[in-house]
Amino acid sequence: MFELHPQLEADTIALGDFPLCRLLLMNDAAYPWFILVPRRSGIREIYELDDADQAALLQESSFLARRLAEVFAADKINIAALGNLVPQLHVHHIVRYTQDPAWPAPVWGRFPARPYAPPELAAMLLKVGEVLGEGTEMVENQDGD
Repeated sequence: MFELHPQLEADTIALGDFPLCRLLLMNDAAYPWFILVPRRSGIREIYELDDADQAALLQESSFLARRLAEVFAADKINIAALGNLVPQLHVHHIVRYTQDPAWPAPVWGRFPARPYAPPELAAMLLKVGEVLGEGTEMVENQDGD
C-alpha cells in the first residue's frame, strides 16, 4: 500500500493524483516547486518501476513541465530525482527564473524555505488550476490529504 514519506508529508501540500503519481506543492514560496511521487510502495529509483509505470511517469512529468513552463513563463524547468535524504522515489519540477534568489545554482540548501502565507497559497492554488487546465481529468483532488 502506498504511503507518502513523512518528510514529503511535512514539507509539501498535497494537490491530487495523476493516474500514477501524487502531485505535491513544496511549501516554499520562493519558487513554484512541484513534486511527483509515483504511488508505488518500496520504489526508490525510476528503473525499479515496471515499463508501463516508467512510461506513465515520463508522460506525467512531461505534461507537468510543459504546463509549468507555459503558465509560469519559466526561463528554465529543473527536473530532478535525487532521493539522497528522502529515499521514496519523487521527482522535483522547479520553475526557475534568471532573477530567482538561487540562480544559476540549484535551489537545495541555498536559503531556508519560506512557507506560503495564506494569500500566497490561495494565489498559487489558482495558478495550479491553470497548470492543470486541459489535464484536469488526469488529476483528482484528494480532499486535502
